[in-house]
This record gives sequence, structure tokens and C-alpha cells, in this order.
Amino acid sequence: MSHQEPPELRIDEGMEVTLHFTLSLEDGTVVDSTRDKAPATFQVGDGNLPPGFEHPLKGLASGDTGTFEITPEHAFGQHNPQNIQLLKREDFESDVPEVGMVMSFADAAGGELPGVIKGIEGEQVEVDFNHPLAGRTLTFEVEVLDVKPATTH
Repeated sequence: MSHQEPPELRIDEGMEVTLHFTLSLEDGTVVDSTRDKAPATFQVGDGNLPPGFEHPLKGLASGDTGTFEITPEHAFGQHNPQNIQLLKREDFESDVPEVGMVMSFADAAGGELPGVIKGIEGEQVEVDFNHPLAGRTLTFEVEVLDVKPATTH
């Protein structure tokens, strides 16, 4: 390591960060990873990463690696029983729901809301609208490739 270059930039507000990451569950199942594709680039605070994922990165510099445990409160929230709803089978026009399927539903604002089919009993279909990772503690592994001041357009 030569030390002639200026001090390295560290991750903080207003920085643009390029990194590889792997997100995995408690049992090691990989949920998302950039390892087999292009690295992710984001600006700290731009909302691309939940704050719980940005926070542990602060102070890291290019070339640093880290593994962080992100609790549900800082990841995708706790599992909320109120987000599990019973719908009628006839609400599923052409799609025949199957347990485990992720289906898209319209929310009150007209946006798309993904729901997971949890159970089907007679004419009742149980749909879970929680984020699939709600209530999970995630392992966030990062390798920082580049940190530079964000250019504002």
C-alpha cells in the first residue's frame, strides 16, 4: 500500500457508492446478490437502500469489506398479522391461486401490491401482504468498490 495519494473518501451523506453485496437469511439462503452481475451504485440517502442498510456502511472506504447483521426493524419491518387478509376465491377471476404463489393486487391508491398466497380453504383465500423479508434478520455482506462525491444533476 502506497500512501502518496490523498486520503481516501469514506461513505457518508452526499457520496456515490459502488459496491457488490450479498443479502442472505439466517440459514444462509441468498436473497439477493450482485456477485454474478454488475455492482450496485447508489447515492447515500437517495432511498435506494433502506436506512438500516446504509447506516453500517458509513465510514467504509473503497476496498473495504464488511458483514453486517440487519435486524427486522432496520430491514423490512416486523411481520404484521394485520397484513394477512382473507379474500374470496371468486375475487381471483382467471388466476387460480396456489399456495406459495406471489400475486399482484391493486392497493387502495391504485398501485400494485404483491401478496403471497398463504392458504386456500373452500372459498376463502388467505393472502399475506407483508414484505417477504418482514420479520427476518438479514446478513448484509458488502465489498466497497468505489466511493466518490455524488454529482448532482
